[in-house]
Formats: sequence, C-alpha cells, structure tokens
Amino acid sequence: MQADIADPIAVEQMVDEAIAALGHIDILVNNAGIYQEISLDATNYASWQENWQRTISTNLLGTANVTYCVSQQMIQRRSGRIINITSRGAFRGEPMAIAYGASKAGLNAFSQSLAQHLAPHNIFVTAIAPGFVETDMARDILASTAGDAVRRQSPLNRVARPEEIAHTVLFLASEGAEFLTGGIVDINGASYLRS
Repeated sequence: MQADIADPIAVEQMVDEAIAALGHIDILVNNAGIYQEISLDATNYASWQENWQRTISTNLLGTANVTYCVSQQMIQRRSGRIINITSRGAFRGEPMAIAYGASKAGLNAFSQSLAQHLAPHNIFVTAIAPGFVETDMARDILASTAGDAVRRQSPLNRVARPEEIAHTVLFLASEGAEFLTGGIVDINGASYLRS
C-alpha cells in the first residue's frame, strides 16, 4: 500500500487499508522522508516557503498523521512498537537543507513526547538517527565528486548500508527493548558524536 504521507486523507486511507488487510499493526516504522537542498541567501521567498511546507508536511506532519492513525488501534490492543527514522542532521545542523534539519529535530521531540504519552498503553517509541545511508535519496551525492568526502566523515570511510539500519529497527521492535522507549539511537559510523 502506498500513499503520499504529506496528504492526511491519503494517510488515513492507507492505514485503514493496511489494517483491513492485516487485521492490526504491531510495528510502525516511519521511514518516509524528503531531503531538498535550498540556500537561504540564493532563493526567493516563494521557493523558500514551498520547500518548508513540503518538507515539514512530509517529514514531520506526515509521520505524525501516520502515527496517529496507527496508534489508535495500538491503544485499543494495548500493544505496539513505533520506530521513527530521524537524522544526525537534527543534531549537527543542515546549512543547505535547513527545513530538513528542523523537521528531523522536530521528529526527535515528537518521538520522545510520544514515548511518554504511550508508555501507559504498553506502546514503546524509539528513534534512529542515521548519517548517510546507501539509499536512493543519497545515491546522487554518493556518486558525485562529493561522495568521497561524505564517506570520509566516518573513520570507517564509508556510509551505512540499509541492512545496518534494519538490524537496529529489528532490535528496537523486539521484546526486551521496551526500556529504550524515548531513546534516540545514533547510527552514523562515528561521523557525528554527541554526549
């Protein structure tokens, strides 16, 4: 099932279809997102607004809407796992993708607030903050002349593979990870460290 998660009506329909097909949803991984570089000092106001609207609508509001729709049945069942994919950009800043960095920082706060709210319902919420990952979204930059510099950000001299993120998602979705609720797990190959 597919939907443009920036469209609240499409989100509700997608979740309803998924629940109708599956019976219920045990695990929600919010992984949809967009990244668009736009320079504050080299763009017009209309383009600036458009970039912010689209980015926040997808990365933050879309995730919030999917989560709302899925969590309603999780609350009724008193069980569930929600894992939000954020970004190291929420912590280090994104000077050429300011709306992206802000949306991911908002997603971190959303995850933590949601973890506190849903814990009494036996629903556990965590976030993962990766650096660059070998995905379609990163393909162009990794293949460009900037790709080597991106890989050198990590002392491992590479970016994450999708399966490395998936292993962490699997762990966070499994029994025994409940007390990590509210946590944000960094997966960036030591390319950005925080304490």
